[in-house]
Amino acid sequence: MSLEKINKYHLILASGSPRRQYLLKEIGINFEVKLREVEERWPEGLHRQEIPVFLSELKASAFQSNELPENTILITADTIVLLNGEVVGKPRDRADAIDILSRLSGNRHEVITGVTLKTATILHSFSVESEVWFRAFEQEEIEWYIDTFKPYDKAGAYGIQEWIGYVGIERINGSFYNVMGLPTQRLYLELLKMIDRL
Repeated sequence: MSLEKINKYHLILASGSPRRQYLLKEIGINFEVKLREVEERWPEGLHRQEIPVFLSELKASAFQSNELPENTILITADTIVLLNGEVVGKPRDRADAIDILSRLSGNRHEVITGVTLKTATILHSFSVESEVWFRAFEQEEIEWYIDTFKPYDKAGAYGIQEWIGYVGIERINGSFYNVMGLPTQRLYLELLKMIDRL
């Protein structure tokens, strides 16, 4: 079985995100979490769609090849939200979170996740894009959500798996799990391809 092929390897997830850890567990993959501090900045002029891959590769570069024994695969990821071509990051504070959700309200935005798979000898990256349409929110809904769920660690100031996703999303074009922060279906297939190369 394909899952058994993957679990013969030692997988490291370099992410403190509870959502990514949860999704990887739900696939049935065994892994450990190792974290490295990386300043998430990208060069000016980088095409918007290239930013999450650049950042996931930056996170992977924090691990030297000699830290990745022969049977080890490192997974890094980064998710950005784009509204009208502008990158919407994690909110700085409550006021910023309110401003972000007010701009997303009633609009379509894109969620792009870049994923990097790294071994001692191979570096492979890909990205997955989803489109999300929000209905228009009332100001009280935005403030209640932010005060209740405190989404300060989330790009776009929301979690699709939380209350605002249940009541606010009209439709999605693409992977739901990508919007959560990890495109599980594509990751599973890319891991199998990577293993075939090893």
